[in-house]
Amino acid sequence: MQAFHSDTFVLPLPDGHSFPMSKYRLLRERVEAELPHIHLCEAPMASDGELALAHSPTYVNHVADGLLSAAQQREIGFPWSPRMVERARRSVGATVAAARAALRDGVGANLAGGTHHAHADKGSGYCVFNDVAVAARLMQAEVHRQHRRLLRVAVIDLDVHQGNGTAAIFRDDPTVFTLSVHGEKNFPFRKEASDLDVNLPDGCGDDDYLHALDGALERLWSQHLNGLPGLVFYVAGADPHEGDRLGRLNVTAAALAERDRRVFLAAQSRGIPVAVSMAGGYGKNIADTVAIHFSTLKLASEITSASAMFKKNAAAE
Repeated sequence: MQAFHSDTFVLPLPDGHSFPMSKYRLLRERVEAELPHIHLCEAPMASDGELALAHSPTYVNHVADGLLSAAQQREIGFPWSPRMVERARRSVGATVAAARAALRDGVGANLAGGTHHAHADKGSGYCVFNDVAVAARLMQAEVHRQHRRLLRVAVIDLDVHQGNGTAAIFRDDPTVFTLSVHGEKNFPFRKEASDLDVNLPDGCGDDDYLHALDGALERLWSQHLNGLPGLVFYVAGADPHEGDRLGRLNVTAAALAERDRRVFLAAQSRGIPVAVSMAGGYGKNIADTVAIHFSTLKLASEITSASAMFKKNAAAE
């Protein structure tokens, strides 16, 4: 399994900033120490042309050239700097690379990403560019060019915040199915319509959360009786956790691991590759957030290894 990281490109944030930038380095270091079978690679940078698959060229140029207004920077939540631009490009590049790895190996991962609040013409909520949207459209273009067929995509967004930017970008695109399970009263306070939105009340616990997930996945597959997606982007936020500063739900780490297991097994049993990104996580204790992200990667690698072994044994017979 390949996983892509960009944590060496740290933003120069002001003191007291709420974004947990160090979690990415801590996650990579733990993967290096405990999951040596995961091949870690530095993320490439997405090009202007790749970004323009999901974003307006004017917005891409304004980000690249430092022309964002003060209001636009406030909506993103980061001050502009050249390193902000490079990190945003690499965050997208990591999901692109993870998607290519998934199509080849069955799964690939971005140790960051999940920047689902970025719209075609603006950033928002710590999201500059929408990594999943760019990667989905690029994979569709590459599959069509190489194999002359349509790649249908599903986005399973289980961050506690609705994937409003992703929903808006794919609003009129029947080739991409967007699913978001999120806190009803949480950010963004003005939601966009996904193909399937599941709104959770504040304080939602393990049983109700997993029941909602099962129902959402069942509806996803029922919408594709005439042809399954060829690729799933899984936005695996750690912020539904009970200890998250911004989550407002009451889901345990064990239930989030079960969530991950159900998503990976549902895709694996249908032969659908998965590109996973870590998305949000703002734990009161940053170690809790890192542990949840680590568990997601560990499960992804275990299920992939089991699937590869099954295929190898089946081929030998």
